[in-house]
Amino acid sequence: MGNKQGEPEVMVQQQSYDVVTITEMWWDDSQSWSTALNGYKLFRGRRGGGVALYIKKACDTIGIETNEDGVECLWVRIKGKANKVDIIRGVCYCPLSQEEEVDNLFYKQLKNVSGSSALVLVGDFNLPDICWELNTAEKRQSRKFLEHMEDNFLLQLVGEPTRGGTMLDLLFTNRDGLVGDVVVGGQLGHSDHGIIEFLIIGEIRRYINKTFTLDFRRVEFGLFKRLIQKVPWEAALKNKGVLESWACFKTEILRAQEQTVPVCRKRSQRGKHLERQGGFGGT
Repeated sequence: MGNKQGEPEVMVQQQSYDVVTITEMWWDDSQSWSTALNGYKLFRGRRGGGVALYIKKACDTIGIETNEDGVECLWVRIKGKANKVDIIRGVCYCPLSQEEEVDNLFYKQLKNVSGSSALVLVGDFNLPDICWELNTAEKRQSRKFLEHMEDNFLLQLVGEPTRGGTMLDLLFTNRDGLVGDVVVGGQLGHSDHGIIEFLIIGEIRRYINKTFTLDFRRVEFGLFKRLIQKVPWEAALKNKGVLESWACFKTEILRAQEQTVPVCRKRSQRGKHLERQGGFGGT
């Protein structure tokens, strides 16, 4: 990016993004503009600013502190308004042939935040040997990466190359239906990576003093079974990887559950609701 202040400012202001995610920047003190994007608060990584998040000042945000300095990763909590839950936004940059020790630091951070009810992670992971359609990889490092994504129930949503013919920049979420309208677009400045644009959406309620819980004592098991049997599973799961298949399966189960399992009130617990947001990531 260097001295290309004008281009990102114009793009961000025109599109009115809520969140702007940037990787592989490596700013230094000569690039003072990096702290001044009108209307946005800047969060920067620890190792010279290799990753960054610009978030609108209107959003209530707080950086999540981590004790691991060796990994270029950044986590920010965007607090929900009124009856809406928080969203954790993460960004990570993994250089080629990153040491296994540093990978493990990233996986440790990921495990700590993946329990969030709403998590969105973007980054340049430099793992071109992964086939996301089949959920397979040639190298041990990439296979380990896939295992940790699955262990944390993260769904990868980028479906086309982001640099040349390879898919290096990835987008993950831990909630099916939380992220939509994913588009890989043009390039910013002299970067050879494509820009990823997407929306954050959701419809899960939060109650402050009381919540609704499922009443399985009154479930209509017969109807539930019939609804599941009507799903064309072979066609629905065709050409899908493990994560996509799991997301599809979970969606159908929850859809049938909504129709067959009644709810009852439960005191002193919280449900959840997500707000509509927008943003993009790119390098």
